[in-house]
Amino acid sequence: MLASTFLGRRLVGRLPTRCVGRRWISSGQLTVERQGDNSLFDSRPPQEELQFGTTLSDHMLVVEFENGKWSVPKIVPQGNLSLSPAASCLHYGLQCFEGMKAYKALTDNSLRLFRPDMNMKRLQNSMKRLSMPGADFDTRALTECIAELVRVDERWIPQGEGYSLYLRPTVIATHPFLGLAAPTSLLLYVITSPVGPYYKTGFQPVKLTADTHYVRAWPGGTGDAKVGGNYAPTMKPQAMAVDQGYSQVLWLFGPNDEITEVGAMNVFFYIINKETQRPELITAPLDRGDILPGVTRDSILHLARNWNDLDIEVSERWLTMAELQQAAQ
Repeated sequence: MLASTFLGRRLVGRLPTRCVGRRWISSGQLTVERQGDNSLFDSRPPQEELQFGTTLSDHMLVVEFENGKWSVPKIVPQGNLSLSPAASCLHYGLQCFEGMKAYKALTDNSLRLFRPDMNMKRLQNSMKRLSMPGADFDTRALTECIAELVRVDERWIPQGEGYSLYLRPTVIATHPFLGLAAPTSLLLYVITSPVGPYYKTGFQPVKLTADTHYVRAWPGGTGDAKVGGNYAPTMKPQAMAVDQGYSQVLWLFGPNDEITEVGAMNVFFYIINKETQRPELITAPLDRGDILPGVTRDSILHLARNWNDLDIEVSERWLTMAELQQAAQ
């Protein structure tokens, strides 16, 4: 069953005392320091002019990991970070993040998060892939802290279909050590940003270019984790695509040009299978380790497989460019 998490107006409840002062994040100890003025809020752009990730909200959530345990979580006014120039996140890409959204319901203005449990699980997996300590944090507690951050910044949530408050949980290695080693100290923080449609074209179709030279991810790499190192190498081919009039890159892999992802997202194809002559919904499988297990991806698969009146085959398999070209004819 798919369900959004309803964020009531109550304060975050306390977790069992076993979570306090140990390796777990304790939402019961969460403190809130509110922004002292309205300057950021008053200077925000009109809702229709929002650009993805450029407008930050008033507050942020911060939790530090030091000496084998997480600190007391805090919601504080949004501001710059202070880091040692030797922090390993700056040198070796020891950072991972998530992308979530908070919504204001059109019917009753209630606040909702969509399947945040999956984001928390994926964040844990990304931390483990980077050998970060503290990845066994209580996912429910961190979700409750994020929910309180959303309540604090509720007025920043734009209303209307296609609008939301984007949430960016991030974990960076902060220990000041130039040696190449697993980190011992971390900073987990969550910033928020009001957003509308991701593309300037809104919800209109976008143009893609299939890239056969550059590769986004590969088996045995980190494509199944949401780490910063996956995204930096895509900037050059993405800029080249934009210069040629395209919106995103359709990423391919292997001698058969298997379709993996598009831009920074999972991708689905709806075709008529030439062998079965049945409609087929296809997305790349997760068994090779080069595909990110997206929350939207999982939701689409779940919904499509449970529509009993939908005569369609739902597949997690490799679709090649050659098969796609044949299906388009």
